[in-house]
Amino acid sequence: MFNLTQTLLIVVVIVLSVILSIVGIQVFFILREVQRSIQKVNKMLDDAGTISESIAKPISSLSGTITGASGAAGVLGWLLNRKKKQEEEKNE
Repeated sequence: MFNLTQTLLIVVVIVLSVILSIVGIQVFFILREVQRSIQKVNKMLDDAGTISESIAKPISSLSGTITGASGAAGVLGWLLNRKKKQEEEKNE
């Protein structure tokens, strides 16, 4: 039959198997929560990208408008200078 050492060894193996099974199940739940957290962070980053794009478009349009106005001001300045030079030439 079994002596005390063999019985004790069988009990220890069973207890360790049960403990390792419980730890494995807990690790599975932890990894599942990590996956959900990563998905939430990914969604937040996607939303942040969308928000930054929606902010960048009007700013770039404003920049284009300012550049266009600057160009128009340059043309008007050139025309006024040209007109002044023509008037000065007439006066001379």
